[in-house]
Amino acid sequence: MLDYNNLLGPVPAAIFNISTMKFLSLIYNKLSGILPSTAELPNLEQLYLGDNNFIGPFPGFITNASKLSIINIGFNSFSGFIPEAVGNLKNLEWLYLSFNDLTSSTSDLSLIFPLTNCKNLRHLDVDGNPLNSILPSSIGNLSVSLESIYMSESNISGNIPKEIGNLSSLVEIQLHDNELIGSIPVAIDGLKKLQGLSLENNNLEGFIPYSLCHLNELVELHLDGNKFYGSIPACLGNLTTLRKLFLGFNKLTSFIPSNLWNLKDILYFDLSSNFLNGSLPLEIENLKVAINIDLSRNLISGSIPIAIGSLENLQNLSLAFNRLQGSIPETFGKLTSLEFLDLSSNILSGSIPKSLEALIYLKYLNLSFNQLSGEIPKGGSFGNFTSESFMGNLALCGSSKQHVPPCKTTTSGKSSSRKVILLIALPLSITLTLAVFVIIIVSMKCGKKRTRPPTHVEMHPLHTWRRISYEEIVRATNGFSENNLLGRGSYGSVFRGRLHDGMEVAVKIFNSHFESFEVECAVMSNIRHRNLVKIISSCSNYDFKSLILEYMPNGSLEKCLYSDDNVLDISNRLNIMIDVASALEYLHFGYSVPVIHCDLKPSNVLLDENMVAHLSDFGIAKLLGEEGSMTQTQTLATIGYMAPEYGREGKISRQGDVYSYGIMLMETFTRKKPTDEIFTEGMTLRSWVGEALCSTVMQVLDTNLLRRDDEHFSSKEECMSSILSLAMDCTRESPQYRIDIKEVITRLIKIKVEFGKVRQRRGRRV
Repeated sequence: MLDYNNLLGPVPAAIFNISTMKFLSLIYNKLSGILPSTAELPNLEQLYLGDNNFIGPFPGFITNASKLSIINIGFNSFSGFIPEAVGNLKNLEWLYLSFNDLTSSTSDLSLIFPLTNCKNLRHLDVDGNPLNSILPSSIGNLSVSLESIYMSESNISGNIPKEIGNLSSLVEIQLHDNELIGSIPVAIDGLKKLQGLSLENNNLEGFIPYSLCHLNELVELHLDGNKFYGSIPACLGNLTTLRKLFLGFNKLTSFIPSNLWNLKDILYFDLSSNFLNGSLPLEIENLKVAINIDLSRNLISGSIPIAIGSLENLQNLSLAFNRLQGSIPETFGKLTSLEFLDLSSNILSGSIPKSLEALIYLKYLNLSFNQLSGEIPKGGSFGNFTSESFMGNLALCGSSKQHVPPCKTTTSGKSSSRKVILLIALPLSITLTLAVFVIIIVSMKCGKKRTRPPTHVEMHPLHTWRRISYEEIVRATNGFSENNLLGRGSYGSVFRGRLHDGMEVAVKIFNSHFESFEVECAVMSNIRHRNLVKIISSCSNYDFKSLILEYMPNGSLEKCLYSDDNVLDISNRLNIMIDVASALEYLHFGYSVPVIHCDLKPSNVLLDENMVAHLSDFGIAKLLGEEGSMTQTQTLATIGYMAPEYGREGKISRQGDVYSYGIMLMETFTRKKPTDEIFTEGMTLRSWVGEALCSTVMQVLDTNLLRRDDEHFSSKEECMSSILSLAMDCTRESPQYRIDIKEVITRLIKIKVEFGKVRQRRGRRV
């Protein structure tokens, strides 16, 4: 045994010629090179070569060592086909080939059928190999003693064969991060000993089968990142052994079954990114041992029950992007183990409970985009939280570090005086207002057209918007100087400005298309999201309409894409497109009425100082009716980005936005506009990309992103291919076949994880 010794270089060939050797372990070193193909180890019973840097084909001597019961060559760089001769090893019990570059010689996973000869096989691990196969029905003929199957991240496609239900001794199945389709076979209820089922990040669909409820020993259930729809089976609440339940990033609807709150021993409870509705019941207090609860990105309404304070073991809680109302319960202060709390993008009101100061382990807090008011607490961990934790709550006050106004201090004497003043001034103010109103009505009836000095128009909620006069706008922009011009569009111009208090802003001046001003005010006054441009105020009269927006120092995505001075790398572009997709998800599903942007393009994506993307320009946005499916308009969007049904018939829908998003995704990674001069005679940006996906994406990629001599070229090319394939799915001709924005986010996040993943040494020890 020479494991854990940090050994370097090739292994001496003599080691592989000790004919009497029964046990060889070299794991967790830095050994390298190609192993000898002519080695003879006839008496070898256990072989451990995992977690090294070996290369070359599958070691030939293994298939000749007929007494082998354990093979571990995982986490190396072996390549080529897995030899079917492995099935000749009659004593084989453990086969670990994980995270190499091994593949199957046939499309139906050629390894499986030969392994049916290994009647003692208990553990099969081929994780992280490019098998590029389907699961054959012969998998059901593997050893009746088989306890675990690990085939995750292996490019496995097709359906899960029903014959898998024959493997009655299975304790764990890991098939996550593949391309599996279809439904979970009902026959899975034959796996009575199953404790772990990991099917996350595939393309499985249909209803979650009730047959899962017959797996009475199930401890972990991972179905997240698929396309399951319908309601959650209530019977899952009867699985008292369940410790981890992950159903996030699907298309599940209806309310959360009351039975699920009976899972008193659950540790991880994740139902995020679905379409679940209803309210949170008092029974949430039953999850007393839970350490992670994620119900974010659903349609949950009502108030947060005070009973949530009894979850003293909870470390992570996310209820973000729902429709929760009311105040944050004081009982949150009892969540003494809490490290992560996200309540953002709800409709919560009232003050931030001072009891949160008691959460000494709290590292992340996000209360942004609610309707909270009053002073931000100062004690506990609050000194570590920046403005991002509180943004979008326009009535908060506190430290300047958190970019909120200072809190006003009043004495009882001043308060009494103010009451007296109000009693006198209020009736007088009302009388004067009525008088002015009457004069205005009379003037309008006289039909006399006159130019009025601009007056400030505030949008809901009235008390939260800054008052900015026309004169201040003129001063801020140096009289709308060309030097301050940020850009011109069909609906007006945008100028950079600096207000009297030093705040930098972008001032959008509308031209004669005043209806777009009204639309943008109507839409933007009530929606809030970290990836939407924030409106600070507005200023208007009959002849002048403007919006005062937060200033984005890095300009638009279009500017950055086509600038020679600011080259965006793959990570930048991927993060930007995830930001835009998150904004769209909120518009489509996170607001009471679906909002359709209608004009997605790189010039309408603005970048702040941290390169976080913010979607802007809602001048032609539309609100869908209650059915939320499709409506019609006569307003045209930008040629090249608009969906076919929009251009032909004026039909707008969520799917239309997804189409525009897909075109923008292509443009972002190819650096080619859909109106580029190369697209003539029937050739479009979409068809150009589609042809490249059939051969190599290098033909269409922005040359700044990838070169053939780049390190890890093949994995980067695969990432780019996945992104452009996603864009193709967004831009299908028929709206009904396009994916929705929730699936876009799921796939982009998966791509981001794959792209950023550093292969960690996490071999399974025998």
